Amino acid sequence: MVTKKELDDLRLELSIQCKNGINFICAAVVVWLIIAYIWTRENPAFEKCIFTFYAGVLLLPLAWVLSKVMKTAWSVAGNPLDSLGLWFNFAQLFYFPILFLVLSKMPLYFLTTYVIITGAHFFLYSWFYKTRWFSIMAGVMVVGALLITDQVSAERMYWVGLFMSAGMAVLALGLYWDYRLKLRMVS
Repeated sequence: MVTKKELDDLRLELSIQCKNGINFICAAVVVWLIIAYIWTRENPAFEKCIFTFYAGVLLLPLAWVLSKVMKTAWSVAGNPLDSLGLWFNFAQLFYFPILFLVLSKMPLYFLTTYVIITGAHFFLYSWFYKTRWFSIMAGVMVVGALLITDQVSAERMYWVGLFMSAGMAVLALGLYWDYRLKLRMVS
């Protein structure tokens, strides 16, 4: 049986070694900027949705490159919680049928739905990396996307993508600050 202290130590190890997944978050800043640009184009909403999916494919390769630059670990050998982060990410795939339904019935709201799914899935990482930044920003992203969507015209839906990119940048800064605090704590 694992004690709470042992579990917290495993989470702390992941947080420090993986630097709170900051390479993925920084990659997402870039990807969401690309997505925002896609939504400035005059293409039909359905086409913008498809191009949004294409842009999302860039996340993993960009995160891998940034992991080399930032010296973040993709996995922590010997940590039994290591694969849990991947499972948390897979969990959002179960919400993709909603995304496909929106794509087929109301493509104008696809971007907002995508932001909500992406933002909400961050909530679990708050526990995983032992930081409140993920839970705070999950709420900000979800509510912010809804509020922006309610206020902007169809031609200005790109603001949702810009908001998400900015939210990711704030999250990256918060996660880096959290990582530095934890690093000092264990030193």
